[in-house]
Amino acid sequence: MSKSLFDLTGKVAIITGSTRGIGKSMAEELAWAGCKVVVSSRKVEACDATRAEFEKQGFEVLAQPCNVSRKEELRALVEKTLAKWGRVDIAIANAAVNPYYGPLTEIPDEAFDKVFLNNVKSVLWFAALTLPGMAERGGGSFVTVGSIGGIRANTVIGAYGMSKAADHHLVRNLAAEWGPKNVRVNAIAPGLIKTDFAKALWEDAARRKAREDSTPLRRLGVPRDIGGIAVFLASEAAAFITGQVIVADGGVTVV
Repeated sequence: MSKSLFDLTGKVAIITGSTRGIGKSMAEELAWAGCKVVVSSRKVEACDATRAEFEKQGFEVLAQPCNVSRKEELRALVEKTLAKWGRVDIAIANAAVNPYYGPLTEIPDEAFDKVFLNNVKSVLWFAALTLPGMAERGGGSFVTVGSIGGIRANTVIGAYGMSKAADHHLVRNLAAEWGPKNVRVNAIAPGLIKTDFAKALWEDAARRKAREDSTPLRRLGVPRDIGGIAVFLASEAAAFITGQVIVADGGVTVV
């Protein structure tokens, strides 16, 4: 009997920024699908708490602090994974920052540079650290978390949106380069998800209601809405999908 297309038993997945919100949901859903998961964030305490929570659920988990803006910490994250499990089959670049809200022409240089270092350059670093090993083992899946901010204009998070548009094109280029070696590269572009990261965009009741009323599904997203997409893109169910940006926004971008 053939196994489920979504069965990831024995696979090893690294998810950056995975101790809360979307990243944690993706790690949890991958673990439920059978993955050994590596969770990470900048804070040791958050990593330890998530590891303990996952272990209580019976998941195989490694927790490793990592600031993705530091290349040596990303390298250590991958090396610790290889030392423990000997492979990386799935890599998800979820960690991101958005230190500035306001008019794009007024963003400080330091904030702009921080956005592109954390949201774009670190994704390329992570890919360079994981894609060659996937290719050597016959294939794998690399996913980055983009945003509908990289598809449509926004008057308060312009630099963040620019960084996510760059991520969307980064996956297209990497998909073209690594496809011949059976390494798939895709992005997920969420709409407004109810997380701490996006709190500034949904905690205001009037703004939240306006977004809900303009969304065909009439609600904001929750982290689990994205977790399942990560499982799909990591699995054999998406074996013929690469270089794509999967939009999950409740229909916002179609109206």
